[in-house]
Amino acid sequence: MRFLLALLGFVTLGLAAAQAQTNARETINLNGIWQFDQTLSAVPPAKFTRTIPVPGLIHLAEPKIPDYDAFFKKPEGVTYQAEHNVEDRNYVAKYSWYRRTFPVSAAQLKQAAVISIKKSQYVTHVFVNGFDAGSSMECFTPIEFSIGRYLKEGDNEVLISVGDRAWLPSEAAGGTDKEKVAYLPGIWDDVSVSFTRNFRVNRAILLPNLKENKVTAKLLIRSFYPPQLLFGANIFDTCRVQVTVRETKSGKKVAQAEKTVVVRSDNQTEAAVDVPFAKSHLWTPDDPFRYTATVRLLDKNVPSDAVDKIFGMREFGRQGKYFTLNGQRIQLRGTNITLHRFFEDPEARALPWDRAWVKKLLTDIPKATNWNIMRVCVGLAPDFWYDLADENGLMFQNEWMYWQNHGWDQQIRREYTNWVWSDGNHPSIVIWDGINENHDKFIGTELIPELKKVDPTRIWDAGYMTAEEGAGAQDDMDEPHPYVDNAQAPNYPAFRTKRPYNLGMLHDTVEGWTKRFHDAQLPQLVNEYGWMWLWRDGRPSKLTVPNYDFYLKPNSSPAANQELQAYSLQLQTEWLRAERSLAGVMHFCYLTNNYGFTGDSFVGPIAELNPSPMQRWFRHCFAPQAVFLNFTDERYMKHVPPHAPGSALPVVLTGVNDLSTEASGAVRLRLLNAQGREVLQKSQNMRIPAYGEQEAPLSLTLPQQPGGYLLLAEFTPKGEKRPVISRRYVRVGAAGAPAPTAWYNLPATAY
Repeated sequence: MRFLLALLGFVTLGLAAAQAQTNARETINLNGIWQFDQTLSAVPPAKFTRTIPVPGLIHLAEPKIPDYDAFFKKPEGVTYQAEHNVEDRNYVAKYSWYRRTFPVSAAQLKQAAVISIKKSQYVTHVFVNGFDAGSSMECFTPIEFSIGRYLKEGDNEVLISVGDRAWLPSEAAGGTDKEKVAYLPGIWDDVSVSFTRNFRVNRAILLPNLKENKVTAKLLIRSFYPPQLLFGANIFDTCRVQVTVRETKSGKKVAQAEKTVVVRSDNQTEAAVDVPFAKSHLWTPDDPFRYTATVRLLDKNVPSDAVDKIFGMREFGRQGKYFTLNGQRIQLRGTNITLHRFFEDPEARALPWDRAWVKKLLTDIPKATNWNIMRVCVGLAPDFWYDLADENGLMFQNEWMYWQNHGWDQQIRREYTNWVWSDGNHPSIVIWDGINENHDKFIGTELIPELKKVDPTRIWDAGYMTAEEGAGAQDDMDEPHPYVDNAQAPNYPAFRTKRPYNLGMLHDTVEGWTKRFHDAQLPQLVNEYGWMWLWRDGRPSKLTVPNYDFYLKPNSSPAANQELQAYSLQLQTEWLRAERSLAGVMHFCYLTNNYGFTGDSFVGPIAELNPSPMQRWFRHCFAPQAVFLNFTDERYMKHVPPHAPGSALPVVLTGVNDLSTEASGAVRLRLLNAQGREVLQKSQNMRIPAYGEQEAPLSLTLPQQPGGYLLLAEFTPKGEKRPVISRRYVRVGAAGAPAPTAWYNLPATAY
């Protein structure tokens, strides 16, 4: 109800038609409650019996749609499953119809009018007052149609039809995700109608140039002057472009520029205006400073259009094997969000459009976890998600939904180009990601070089494409996915027994991954790893049942599963963080469908965003300055023999530092028995060079009492109050003795 009331508020504001400062553009916000219904054929319903919020998806309709339970059927148990075929549907595909009215004044009728739908899926068809305004197969980028000729004074009807994923044309750039089941249609981003004079800013992207201390306003200007209908009639007109830049928070004016552009009638013209800065304030995750550029178009000195675009002065690139932000090296630490999988979560409902919930998801928890980046994986997000990241200092790797098919080359050129023009102002987006775990020569060798000319301020991820495949200089980075505990072997217990995994051993070769990292010539961004997924109730996901059956036992308790997951992911993260040839480490996955193939970082009701034990331990292994224990786990790894009572335990401390200044501080080592009592303590000072690594070998004398022990390394960097914790389980006993049954589980909230 809170969400619906908020949307009704937006409608009230929208119908007030708030004007830009220059009175050159008037916008009617059409977000809010629409009439809604579904039909089996492409004929509008004779009567609308439901309502639905916009933005949203069709599962938010009230009363519920007939197929609601088919989309959100909760599994009673968990069975292993590797993938889902998009053609396997348990519902009947339907047309979804949205209807509402909006007022138009006599003055507005004299202007050019455009309806804008930021994102809608799948195949969107717009009718205004019974006239066909246009259709589009684009699912992740703005859809716009000129509708001035169809309007009338007073109330106007807009009717929007949205098709089903099954009907998406072959040429559409709307890929598939083999770990997704329900492709819910709907209008899932903002809708508006805007009025301008004959020149309109169709797109505006502000591109910072730190070297020359300027920003370039690159524009697509739409002319609504009539085309040449008679011989000798005018084809071109002149348009004055004014760009004024202000600090977003203070409103202080800092720069301005003007240019006259020749614009083709009834067409779209590209233009660029350079705006020099006296001195710019750079955008960084620690200081997300933003500017607002007001772009005005004048026609014969009369204001024709004006838009505000918020941007940041920042550049993201690479130098050798590492990434740079504003010319300085930056190590990426973060995670992934698969929002389009979350859409099919029974608990998702309207949460993806709840600004307070999204802010907590994108800012509060990540900052407490020492993350500076997220990958928006296999599918984009609503526009305001990027606004929040811009404002709060989170970086994004922004990935198109292309894991399997992607469509036809010409259509994907159209959609990817629209994507860069539409989202390119967000300083939070630092990497364009065109492909996930796949190869596409057209995208890697032809399209990306074109798009880098549109936006040279970021780099591109071309999936598994490499320079050897022809990507050449456009191959900016690689995305290795070291799922070292992948349980997809036909007989996982036999596979793991034959090829034991040294969980916790840093610099371990692990299936050749270390060599691959070292041999690579480009930045290596590990933006997926883990394979120990759990659902929020502690049950294994569809892909990880064999893991938990092997390390624990079939039907192990949720608490035991969560303890193993937290420990395993902490140690896997330490292994990757200690590999200093990597440019970044990003866990998979932070948010997804609770009943899906993988799992996410939360427990209990997702509306509350309660971090799981794994998520809480991430604060330690993702700390920018940390000290890790370096030896193989002896609790879950079945191949490691016990240590003799009273023997020496050789320990290597490995310090890592992601920052540009040296790290120093004391490490306190503590050995706890199965009851959590401390039986040994030792201290060691550490100094870790900038961006570097430092090792310190030492030896501990183990207790005489056999059993399972927990060794902690507590590192408190100079200037910090809270320690960063690394942990390893140690087994003490006679050779061949049964494994201990009692171990101390240190609570994730202990520090």
